[in-house]
Amino acid sequence: MFIILTGSDTNNYYHFAFSTCLGALYLLATFIIALREGLEAALIVGIIAAFLRKNGRPLTAMWLGVGCAVILSLAVGFVLNLTENALPQARQEMMESIIGLVAVFFVTGMVMWMNNHAHNLKRQLETEAAEAISRSSALALTSMAFLAVLKEGFETSVFLLATFSAAQSAVWAAVGAVLGLLVAVLVGWGIYVGGIRINLSRFFRLTGLFLILVAAGLIISALRSAHEAGWLNAGQQRIVDLSWLVTPGTVQSALITGVLGIPADPRLVEFAGWIIYIVVVAAMIYWPAHLKPAPKRAAQFTAVTGVGLMITALLLHFIYPAPEVEIPDQIPLVSRTSQQPVGHISSQPGAGKQFAVTLTGQAAETLVVPADQLSKVTTSGRQEWQASFSYEPADAHSPLTLDEVMAAYGNRIPVGLSPAQHPGPYDAKWTVNCSVDAAMARGVLVSAESHPATFITLSGSGLQSPRTISARARTTEAGCDWQISPTYAQDIEQHLRDAVVAQDIWHFWAVILPSLFAILAFTCFFSASRQFRRLKGVRARGRSKQGLLDSSTHQLPEK
Repeated sequence: MFIILTGSDTNNYYHFAFSTCLGALYLLATFIIALREGLEAALIVGIIAAFLRKNGRPLTAMWLGVGCAVILSLAVGFVLNLTENALPQARQEMMESIIGLVAVFFVTGMVMWMNNHAHNLKRQLETEAAEAISRSSALALTSMAFLAVLKEGFETSVFLLATFSAAQSAVWAAVGAVLGLLVAVLVGWGIYVGGIRINLSRFFRLTGLFLILVAAGLIISALRSAHEAGWLNAGQQRIVDLSWLVTPGTVQSALITGVLGIPADPRLVEFAGWIIYIVVVAAMIYWPAHLKPAPKRAAQFTAVTGVGLMITALLLHFIYPAPEVEIPDQIPLVSRTSQQPVGHISSQPGAGKQFAVTLTGQAAETLVVPADQLSKVTTSGRQEWQASFSYEPADAHSPLTLDEVMAAYGNRIPVGLSPAQHPGPYDAKWTVNCSVDAAMARGVLVSAESHPATFITLSGSGLQSPRTISARARTTEAGCDWQISPTYAQDIEQHLRDAVVAQDIWHFWAVILPSLFAILAFTCFFSASRQFRRLKGVRARGRSKQGLLDSSTHQLPEK
């Protein structure tokens, strides 16, 4: 039978094959993760079950512990996912960053532990199971299986959740995780029945390298989420443009971005975290055994490393220069109508927040900011407030005729003023109420604009009491026709943005990084202390054995 493909069928076939290849790459990361973590749990369960069967013991207690651990692991993953989805966007970024870092910590510890214990894992588990059998304790067997599977299940939940958050296709990632767990279960069953034998040490060393690369990609994702959450703004310079290489929908994108977690626009801090993690962890795991230092030299090196980290932390914290925001003492003012320079505004000492407005050829006026308005902060982080001051205009004159009053009022007779009863002239008192709308950011004045309102208080000419009218025709006043220079406002806004970035950079180099170095230093001190105590114990046991040997050698025979 022959099948003839038309051009359209051929295109559909190639499109299906290409999509399948991309999907296989997308699921590769979660497949390896689930296979590796699931295989650890399956190995433990398979070895314990085979040992119990060999000794004629029932498996009920073991399966009870395994079932409880699986249910609790699923519950942990479900709760974490539900909590993350219920949070607002910024909080989701924070939680993704935390989960990513926790996942990296778990997978690093798991890779290093299995690298050191895979060769004697079976013997260790059989020894523990034998002790539980000797005590005839079902609780001991249940706890042993429960804790072993719970550890792997919890690590798998956190690691897969972090990988799903960074994955390009959640569906393919889920498929990969399910397939990996199924293969792990089949391998565990094969070990139980005795049909499968694998070199655990070699298997875990090979898969460990892949997991190190995946964990390094999670570091990039965690640092990116930390930046989007507003936690990390240092080192955000783009170091390379990989958009030509990782075009969405291509094999390269599926491998580099989907599996290894490397974005098209890696930043400086992300690259630094990625390369440092790979180099350090790979060196700790794959460093040749014959090149490793002797135990005493290793302990000394660990202690010296801790001292170096602590000194570096102290130097960074106390020597790294703190950013300084330089603000001019006098802020230029321009006319609202002509945009020509008219004076300046400056902060002045006094109770609360006060500013002095000095216009060319005029006496300074004081703006006192109400204390209750300083506590109001907008969503953009600004403090917006209003203040006012009053003064008599320079061209104020008195008395005023009825025509002059009408002209000031907008060519109308003011309400309550009768020309027959109050023909004028009137004694006039002029007052300009100058209100100012302003805003501050980080304690710095970034905008201010004045708005005049002129009033005339009339008396005399038969008026039984003074009448106050609004001088509507006077839309501008020389002493209240100003605003902060737009050029200065733009410059200071950019300056403050730069100051925020500089402050974040300082906080990273002088606070966060020294804290991390200090934690690593104490870890080194603790590890070195344990190594020295272990060496001391070995030497003490050696001297004790040598003393017993000497005493037995020199002991005189009995007559």
